[in-house]
Amino acid sequence: MKVLEDRLLIKKFKNGDSDALRGIYDKYRLQLLKLGVVLTNDVYIAEDCVHDVFLSFTKSIGRMELHGSLKSYLATSVVNRIRNIRRNTARHRTSQLNENDCTASSEKRPEQWAILSEQLKFLSSAMAQLPDEQREVVALRIENNMAYKKIAIIQSVSANTVKGRYRYGIDRLRSILNGKI
Repeated sequence: MKVLEDRLLIKKFKNGDSDALRGIYDKYRLQLLKLGVVLTNDVYIAEDCVHDVFLSFTKSIGRMELHGSLKSYLATSVVNRIRNIRRNTARHRTSQLNENDCTASSEKRPEQWAILSEQLKFLSSAMAQLPDEQREVVALRIENNMAYKKIAIIQSVSANTVKGRYRYGIDRLRSILNGKI
C-alpha cells in the first residue's frame, strides 16, 4: 500500500503538484534524519544530507523510474551522501577533530526532540564506536527495516557478509550499552 501511495505522490509531483513533494518530505524526513544522525552522530550534517538528498531527488524526478520502495531509495541516497562526505572529509582533513566535534548537538529545536532523547544520545554514542560498515548495516536494518539482500547491494558485498556485520554490530552495541538504556 505504501508503495502505491509513494508512486502516486511521485506521479503528482512529476505533473507539477508541489504539495506531493511536501507529502513525500513530511512522510520520510524524520526517518531519514534519524538514519543520518545514527551514521554521522551529528544533527547538522544529517540535516544537510537529508536536504541534499531531497534537492537531488527533485532535480532527477523527471527521469526517475522507481522500481523499489521510495523509502529504500531515499535511505540509500542518504547513506551514499554520508559516504561521500566521509571520503571528502578524510581527503581534506587538515587537523584532528576534537571529541566535541563528533557529538550530537545538545541544542534542541522542535523537530529534534524525537531524535535527541536521552536514549538516542546513548545509542548515537554507542553507534559512533562501531566501524562504518557495521553502523550502516545496523542503521539500515533497524531504522529502515531494510532486507539483508538490499543492504548487500548498497554495500557491494554478499548477504552473508551483511548478516555478519549486523550480528557483530549488535553484539558490540549490547556490550557498549550494557544496562545504559
